[in-house]
Amino acid sequence: METAQLQREIREFAVSAGIDKIGFTTADPFLEMKNRLRRQQESGFQSGFEKGTPDERTDPSMLMDRPESIIAIAVAYPSKMDNPPKGKKGGRRGMFCRASWGQDYHDVLREKLALLESFILERCPGARLKSMVDTGELVDRAVAERAGIGWSGKNCSIITPEFGSYVYLGEMITNIPFAPDEPIEDGCGDCTLCLDICPTGALIEGGRLNAQRCIAFLTQTKGSLPEEFRTEIGNRVYGCDTCQTICPKNKGRHNRFHAAFEPEPELAKPLLTPLLSLSNREFKERFGHMSGSWRGKNPIQRNAIYALGHFREEAAVPELVRILREDARPYMRGAAAYALGKIASDEAITALGHAETAETDAEALEEIRAAIRNIEDMQKEVPK
Repeated sequence: METAQLQREIREFAVSAGIDKIGFTTADPFLEMKNRLRRQQESGFQSGFEKGTPDERTDPSMLMDRPESIIAIAVAYPSKMDNPPKGKKGGRRGMFCRASWGQDYHDVLREKLALLESFILERCPGARLKSMVDTGELVDRAVAERAGIGWSGKNCSIITPEFGSYVYLGEMITNIPFAPDEPIEDGCGDCTLCLDICPTGALIEGGRLNAQRCIAFLTQTKGSLPEEFRTEIGNRVYGCDTCQTICPKNKGRHNRFHAAFEPEPELAKPLLTPLLSLSNREFKERFGHMSGSWRGKNPIQRNAIYALGHFREEAAVPELVRILREDARPYMRGAAAYALGKIASDEAITALGHAETAETDAEALEEIRAAIRNIEDMQKEVPK
């Protein structure tokens, strides 16, 4: 089959496979991205979740012998939910970011890429194909940008004219020499809203992110968080959408196209206090199908504790006291102490006093003492 005809048929098939946008580019190295990755490494701005070296992440020939082309795909996801549950005093709620709504997008996009692979192999049995979604070596954004899916926004997301930045990305390296698509012209212009609103200043400049300060990254880390980030997380238990929701290119983009990504309101905005008592099995049964579960329950529970402190949720004090007294994880005891120090009720103060004499872990003990100092400082500020 002629390559041009196959390329046309692939575009048509992509629509029936539920792929919202498809583009083609060469398998040439992504030299500009390689330089960016090296600068990120040198500056200490990487998250640590990246797979592969800068060479592997930008040179397709290191991932496949004699590659000719890369097929890039985008699948849109929703930004709105119907009748979202409302948090209230005594029933505060957390938030999973939109990219974690519904079924894990890695699974969904892998299925779509597998369909695309089967379609190509039926027509071109000798084709060599290598697909990846997010966790592969190649930088998805670099591939999508060069394949004409969208432009790389100042918020470090690919922004498409059709769906805004609410898209998941995947790609397939192949030895078939498809004609490349043209990249899309940058559409951000002089807008700096995403840089201006970033809660932690993680967006250093347009298109450059210090992942170590990014809330989306911080909510996925394990252990305790530096105090400067705890109040900025607010009630986010996984991820952050701030630089997307502020983007003018996302205005009116709801993208309700795929049942798999429809949010389950009680999971997308879960009650915070019940999260704290979930076992590993219960957490996996309830949240395991969501991409936000990939790091397990520990970061989610820690973030929920910080959120309860953010809300100064007195109704959560008994559960926080239980964690302070009984939890085997020192950083969770420390997080509970921090939250109790913010709530500062009589029960919280009493529990912190008892914990100060019982705690044996140095870091948890410092958290307890810092919480007690915080309460003392608040009491000094109250007019007599």
